[in-house]
Amino acid sequence: MSFWSVLGAAACGLAAYLALGWLLSVRLRDVSIVDGMWGPGFALVAVAGALLGSGDAARKTVVVVLVSIWGLRLATHILARNRGQAEDYRYRAMRERQGPRFVWLSAFTVFGLQGILLLWIALPLVAATSLPGSPPLGFFDLAGSGLFLLGFLCEAIGDAQLTRFRANPANRGKVCDVGLWRWSRHPNYFGDATLWWGFFLLACAVPGGWRTIGSPIVMTVLLLKVSGVALLERGLISTKPGYADYIARTSAFVPWFPRSAPSGQRRPD
Repeated sequence: MSFWSVLGAAACGLAAYLALGWLLSVRLRDVSIVDGMWGPGFALVAVAGALLGSGDAARKTVVVVLVSIWGLRLATHILARNRGQAEDYRYRAMRERQGPRFVWLSAFTVFGLQGILLLWIALPLVAATSLPGSPPLGFFDLAGSGLFLLGFLCEAIGDAQLTRFRANPANRGKVCDVGLWRWSRHPNYFGDATLWWGFFLLACAVPGGWRTIGSPIVMTVLLLKVSGVALLERGLISTKPGYADYIARTSAFVPWFPRSAPSGQRRPD
């Protein structure tokens, strides 16, 4: 099948997948489950490309394996983190603001929007598995897989370190500045962005794959300016003592050597 046919089939599969998620959220009165559906949704697109696309078989296998490993780890992490918790504050605010209409509006403003973003960001996966004239594995596949591995490790290790830090009652109210968090305020988001640039390089291995460059750009902007760093830090600055000092000495995104704390400020315990 052609790129556009595979994309259309993937869109239909995503629509059904997210519709089931929406129905479950109505039953649970909790749309936070949409966050756990993010990673597996990309795996669904990759599998559609592998089954229906006309790309190189070895590259299809690489794409499906990498996306599935990342997507399932992310889903497992999010679901474990949210287990037993109330609905995310973002969605609670929407529910309170929109009242009874939220049940129906969430199908579009939460699940539908996620589907559109997911399909756009997944374009390199579709390209790598379905564009015609796909050559055997080569330099771009190796470089993309290496970049993916770097990003995956940053994300997974960062998540694990933060989970372990929060699990210690002695750290309640404190800023996590150990491990990767000493070098970056958001190593997990940096890892997420990095691995998507890796997927883009995999797409560059096939003719015309470079046209999907909008995917990693959008993902990076989302993580930096919309749903990631910017959104999270607006709350942390006002709720965590010492976070302003942490900002002053620690790179926001790309891991880098810590700066000296400004005079008059001290490192939080």
